[in-house]
Amino acid sequence: MEMKRMLYVTGLLLCTSLGGYAQEGNLIDVKVVNEEVKKQGSEVSLRMTLDLTGLRVGNQKSVCLHPAVVSADGTHEAVLAPVVVDGKTRSRVHRREKALTGASPATDNAYTVLRSGRESRVEYIAKLAYEPWMVDSRLVLRERMTGCLDCTAATEESTVKAPFIKLFTPRYVTPFVTPEREAVKVRNEVRVARLQFRQGKSDVDPRYKDNRAELETVTGSINVVKTNPDLTITGIYITGYASPEGSVAFNQKLSESRANALAEYARKDTHMDASLWHVAGMGEDWEGLRREVEKHPQLLDIDKVLRLIDECEGDKDACEKRIRESVSPDVYTRLLNEMYGPLRRNEYKIEYSVRSFNLEEAKKQIKTRPDLLSVEEIYTVAESYGKGTADYEEALRIAAATYPKNAAAVVNAACLKMEGRDVQGAIAMLEASEVKEDGRVLNALGVAYAKQKQYDRAKAVLEQAVQAGSREARTNLEQVAGVVADL
Repeated sequence: MEMKRMLYVTGLLLCTSLGGYAQEGNLIDVKVVNEEVKKQGSEVSLRMTLDLTGLRVGNQKSVCLHPAVVSADGTHEAVLAPVVVDGKTRSRVHRREKALTGASPATDNAYTVLRSGRESRVEYIAKLAYEPWMVDSRLVLRERMTGCLDCTAATEESTVKAPFIKLFTPRYVTPFVTPEREAVKVRNEVRVARLQFRQGKSDVDPRYKDNRAELETVTGSINVVKTNPDLTITGIYITGYASPEGSVAFNQKLSESRANALAEYARKDTHMDASLWHVAGMGEDWEGLRREVEKHPQLLDIDKVLRLIDECEGDKDACEKRIRESVSPDVYTRLLNEMYGPLRRNEYKIEYSVRSFNLEEAKKQIKTRPDLLSVEEIYTVAESYGKGTADYEEALRIAAATYPKNAAAVVNAACLKMEGRDVQGAIAMLEASEVKEDGRVLNALGVAYAKQKQYDRAKAVLEQAVQAGSREARTNLEQVAGVVADL
């Protein structure tokens, strides 16, 4: 924090006499140059040069130049040691006083005492303890002249530097991210069908248990997409899974045959072209088993069961046998009845393309099916309302909620929250983002941390953003460094 300028302090000083005021015609001309103020932590250092070349002090006079720091509202001040310039006679008086009494009140606390007409420059250096009120304060020079009886003849004050301290004001860069154009809007819906099969069988029987309702859900979800004029089905994917009960080979074939059976039933019911169907059997779902076990924290020996699952490599049949033999019959029965069952399922995904919408159509879709709009289309709706309007902001929030994996949507919505002073909300959104490794997301998160004065976290995240390719993050690192330097 360095500033250099010159200030001329000029004043016509009066001298007090016993009978009143008599104009002496003394002209004080003091130059203050090269003033420099630096704040380092809790300390403020001041350097300046007082050029006294033009100062003429009468023989009987003494001039005290008091630097002082004054708060913006005038309620606080810090007065620094004065520079005393004595006339010829007054200098003798002060020296004699010092010699006779060992003290001279007029000069003992001075920064330096000069004889008028001899020294012409004073290199003034001072250190002050930083106080919050010093922000936007001013440095002044107060001049006090005393006459032969040491009574105040005149006092003047001139501003040397304003503001005395001005803390670094960061200008963080979080540019609006333009969403990429989505040439073909492809969407999908993933669901789970839990059909009931007779033991060891794979044929679909609508009359068996709750199968009819489950089958109607499957075909119904396909028909909803099929009959929507805005959508075109591009693929239907059915994947079968089995539990570890039984052999690996048997369960692999069972998962395939049951997935094929569901696909055949749904294809006939929906009359969808055979080329759209894609079927696969995944066999035993050990990852799913671990998730199911974790849902039952009260299960006896749960830690042992989880460890056995994690250690299972290679021969899955041996793994299942090890579990069966390592836990109590009660625990294994619970595994069979409560945790193996949910693993026997078919997952199906309906993939489809979505046509483009004009502005009026998009305004309607955003209220009912924003997922059918691209981020670009949502932003077109937002811009039609005008930036800063409630509808504009709501559209940006919808984009982020609908597309948590879209960096543009997430960053812009988070920046909107920061503009509205909801920095914590922005942090929560960015931390939960599914694309938080993106440099733009990291940059916005770093800025949010900085706005909450979490400077260490801000620095760490912004450095990650730089590594991820964010140019703005480099600028923001400099801004954080500027703020930290003033702490």
